Amino acid sequence: MSIGSADSGGVRDRLTLLFWRLLLVVVLLGAWEWGSTTRKLDFYISRPSAIAAKLATWVGDGTLVHHLSATIFVAILGFICGATVGLLIGLALGRAERVARVVDPFLMAIYSMPKVALAPVFVLWFGVDTDMKVIFVASVVFFLVFLNTYTGVRNVSRDQIAILRLMGAREHHLATKVILPSALVWVFTGLRLSVPYALIGTILGEMMATNKGLGFLLANTAATFDSAGTFATLVAIIIMSMCLNALVRIVERAMMPWRTAHEAQEVSL
Repeated sequence: MSIGSADSGGVRDRLTLLFWRLLLVVVLLGAWEWGSTTRKLDFYISRPSAIAAKLATWVGDGTLVHHLSATIFVAILGFICGATVGLLIGLALGRAERVARVVDPFLMAIYSMPKVALAPVFVLWFGVDTDMKVIFVASVVFFLVFLNTYTGVRNVSRDQIAILRLMGAREHHLATKVILPSALVWVFTGLRLSVPYALIGTILGEMMATNKGLGFLLANTAATFDSAGTFATLVAIIIMSMCLNALVRIVERAMMPWRTAHEAQEVSL
C-alpha cells in the first residue's frame, strides 16, 4: 500500500467516524428534546433547547466567563502543583528503594482515604479562600501522579541501568536519559487520570465554600430548581474537562513523538 493511499484511507476513516458520532449526538439530542416535551419532564431533565438558551444568556451577560475563569484558575493551578510534586517525589522514591519501603504503608493509607473526607479539614486549616481549593486539588492530583510515576520508575529495566552504570553513567544521567523517558508513559497516564479528579476537587471546594466558580453555580441552580441552569453548568464542566484532557494529549505528543509515530504506523497497517 502506498503512502498516499494510506493517508487518504486514514482521512476517510476519520471523516466517517466523525459523521457517525455527530449523527449519534443529533439523534440523542432529538430524542431528549422530544421526550422532555411530550412527557412533560422539563422540571427534571430540562430540554437541549432550554439548556442552549441558558448558556447563550450566560455568555451574553458574562456569568459563564466569571464563574468559568474562577474554576479554570483553581483547577489548573492545583493540577500543576500536585502533578509537579507527585512527579518529583515519585522519581525520588522510585530510585530510593529503602526509603520507599519505609514510607509506602503511610502513603497508601493516605491514598486509600476518600479525598472528600479531607475537604472539611482543609476548610478548617486554610479557610474558604482560593488557597484552600488549590491545596485540596493539588492533594487529589498528587497521589495519582505519584503512584503512576513511582510504578513507571520501578519498571525501568534493571539490566539497562546496570549496563549504563558500568559505562560510567551518573545518577543524573540515568534520571534524564533512561528513567524519566521510560516512565513517561506512566506519568502521562497519571496526568490523564488526574484531570477529572482535579475538576472534582475544584467543583467540590466551590460547592462547599465560595461564591464563584462552576461548583457554586451548580449548587445555586440546583438549590433554586433551575434544571436548565443545572444542566447548562454540567455542559460547561464537561467541555472544560475535554479541553484539559486535550491539552494533556498535546503535551504528551510533544514530549513523546515516537509514540505518536508508532500509533500512526499501526493505523496505516
